[in-house]
Amino acid sequence: MHTDTERCVRAVQSKDSRFDGWFFTAVLTTRIYCRPSCPVVPPKPENMTFYPSAAACQQAGFRACKRCRPDTSPGSPEWNQRADLVARAMRLIADGVVDREGVPGLAARLGYSTRQIERQLLAELGAGPLALARAQRAQTARLLIETTPLTMAEIAFAAGFSSIRTFNDTVREVFALSPSDLRARVPKKTSPATPGALTLRLPFRAPLNPDNLFGHLAATAVPGVEEWRDGAYRRTLRLPYGHGIAALAPRPDHIACRLTLSDLRDLTVAISRCRRMLDLDADPVAVDDQLRTDPVLAPLVDKAPGRRVPRTVDEAEFAVRAVLGQQVSTAAARTHAGRLVTAHGEPVDDPEGGLTHLFPAPEALAVLDPETLAMPRTRRTTFTTLVRELADGALNLGVESDWSETRARLLTLPGFGPWTADVIAMRALGDPDAFLPTDLGIRRAAQELGLPSTPAALTARAAAWRPWRAYAVQYLWATDSHPINFLPV
Repeated sequence: MHTDTERCVRAVQSKDSRFDGWFFTAVLTTRIYCRPSCPVVPPKPENMTFYPSAAACQQAGFRACKRCRPDTSPGSPEWNQRADLVARAMRLIADGVVDREGVPGLAARLGYSTRQIERQLLAELGAGPLALARAQRAQTARLLIETTPLTMAEIAFAAGFSSIRTFNDTVREVFALSPSDLRARVPKKTSPATPGALTLRLPFRAPLNPDNLFGHLAATAVPGVEEWRDGAYRRTLRLPYGHGIAALAPRPDHIACRLTLSDLRDLTVAISRCRRMLDLDADPVAVDDQLRTDPVLAPLVDKAPGRRVPRTVDEAEFAVRAVLGQQVSTAAARTHAGRLVTAHGEPVDDPEGGLTHLFPAPEALAVLDPETLAMPRTRRTTFTTLVRELADGALNLGVESDWSETRARLLTLPGFGPWTADVIAMRALGDPDAFLPTDLGIRRAAQELGLPSTPAALTARAAAWRPWRAYAVQYLWATDSHPINFLPV
């Protein structure tokens, strides 16, 4: 979008927050870059230039605006609605792969050379993988400076910087303030209720309907791993350097997030995975406008706009749970998963109580005795085949996976039909166009609304909803009185 100068100027002049994260405005006279909704008086059009990423602005010598905080904009929805190389690379960078494995590690995961990756990212985002990871480190550093009492040395290494000097130079260059000055600008706060917890706000593009989003996560919560408490969804997180606990609560203009981490180097990854689970980088206006073109869906959208797709923080975990949920009720699936957690999950300490384990890793599940599984023999075969493929690395469900190829691979596994493959594509892989025409809830909704009831006919009708069929699923599910559609009391 940043190449459409006229459209960008209109968005800036109208202070339209819907475009935050889509592009950034750099002001040639002040050498500052802002989000489109910056509250200050817009500059003259001839003094504006537009960039596709904060990293591109920083690389061009612009510093972040102190009023609108462009580093805290929602992420671009492009990276969650596309499956091409650039989108997959951006999802991996957000997951901290460059900080942990370098650009060669990023390229190896994607199956391309480092030169190809750098060329593609530069062409589309105006910055290479190192610059994009650097911008992310700067954002993490600012968050730690403003929300924790950690020393600057601790913050530098927790944010992923290789030295304190690099940390200081980067913060000064990006924010035009030293780390100490950034901390001095923050009002003094009382200590958090939970010792060691980080409290932050996760932004999103309005509107956001939390009912089905948090309702689904709470209604399907696995005991010991997830819970709904005091108006917040809480769950344990398996992270690259350790583990964590996230508490997420909906607010009118943000998601309140509280993170407790065993290793602060996991902060960026934890935030990225929470945002992905709640689908916070979606563009609800674009989605809802497309779905409203169907006269059957239009009333559903108008009644409760802004529905998101509830996703996951762990793709392998969700795949296992999808198999456990085949042809059984939500309660039965939770029971099966809870037994696995108790027997094979890794214990964790929860300062607030309630959460006890991490969900078992595929490696732990691959060595269990199938006879201990209280399920039909055919489903045992499906389960053991899946966890073996995940543990061996033969099946990759990570953020870098190709949606079409992975779905095709899933369908080759015994016991995997279209419903299981598509629900994994929708909620684990993040495909916004995944569709569930064979789902019982979808077929009931179709019958009630006068839509075609057979899978083939319904799929043909749903072609008009593309590329947002996963969101159409949320609106169709919402016609039922199932607990997944309601925010817990």
